[in-house]
Amino acid sequence: MDARELLAWNMRRLRVERGLSQEKLALDSSIDRTYVSRLERRIENPSIAIVEKLALTLGVPIAQMFAEPKQHETAPQPLRAGRKPRG
Repeated sequence: MDARELLAWNMRRLRVERGLSQEKLALDSSIDRTYVSRLERRIENPSIAIVEKLALTLGVPIAQMFAEPKQHETAPQPLRAGRKPRG
């Protein structure tokens, strides 16, 4: 995997593990939601400042944003679409 693929993989994995929508991650990181989407789809090349913001928001060291997936690890799945129920 190249750096852009690793970033996309880990962004989605960490975001989904934390139950965050792209919108919530973007809001908490002060980044546009469409930019978060484009990063996860490997369309954009982010600056190191953007990667740092995302890592801080996700609560991980910046190096973890580029961690290689474990052998046989399946691709992270997106969160269920639609509005979340109000609790």
